[in-house]
Amino acid sequence: MRVASARAELALVGIAAVWGLTFTMVQDAIAVLPAMAFLGYRFAAATALVTPVFWRKLTALPRDGLRAGLLMGAFLTAGYVCQTLGLEKTSPSDAGFITGLFVVLTPVLGALVLRERIPAAIWAAAAISSLGLYLLTGTAGDFSLRGDGLVFVAAVCFAAHILATSRAAPRYDTGALLVVQLGVAGVVCLVVALVAGELQVPHGAKVWSALVVTAAIASALGFFVQTYAQRHAPPARTALILASEPAFAGLFGWLLSDDRLTAVAWLGAGLIMFAIVAVELLPRWRTTEPLPEQ
Repeated sequence: MRVASARAELALVGIAAVWGLTFTMVQDAIAVLPAMAFLGYRFAAATALVTPVFWRKLTALPRDGLRAGLLMGAFLTAGYVCQTLGLEKTSPSDAGFITGLFVVLTPVLGALVLRERIPAAIWAAAAISSLGLYLLTGTAGDFSLRGDGLVFVAAVCFAAHILATSRAAPRYDTGALLVVQLGVAGVVCLVVALVAGELQVPHGAKVWSALVVTAAIASALGFFVQTYAQRHAPPARTALILASEPAFAGLFGWLLSDDRLTAVAWLGAGLIMFAIVAVELLPRWRTTEPLPEQ
């Protein structure tokens, strides 16, 4: 069990790096291809990749499992729609750090919606991350509801997705749940793009490279790894590992898009990262007991 858990967590770190890279890639792609069309192609392709692999598991998925997958897909779709539309009006670095707030929001949402008890350190982390968000986006009047606001809504949706996954993953097959949730995202986004008259044939190296990376690695492989990992780790542990995504987003934004933050914005980003790490580490340190002597 420990070996499986370690492998899953190592894979999560790699996926977090890819997700951090996609902020810049997606922003470049949706400058050419409409956002809903991009998302539709991305998740439809990801669904096509995983369906043949998990077809038998999918046909054996019980009705309750299907409903769980649909709920996961709904949160996943809402999160990526809001995040991608927000990227049209904000920077990859800002989007990455704001998205990372889902780590703090996961236990807070669990307390508010599921009536789960959480320690005072979580509420303190939420307050610190709120201050960090203000310093990152609000002090210079740069906060945009159309950009940063939508990305924050995406973070709430991703937190809900973590909670839904944590309840479904131990009970139902990982691959079957993956097909359902990716399929929901693909169908919804393609239908919206079609109705809006935004379906276009992808063209250009930036668009195609972004589609390949986001569909095959970030989506098909990424969400399989996340769902599998949550069979071996609690939601907060998974969220902590995925919290490295904002740091990767800032790194790739700096390397690939010449994305620069002011000193105040870096302070805000630092407070957000501190709160993200504190959500997991502070309760763990407080409850840690010495191992018995052998």
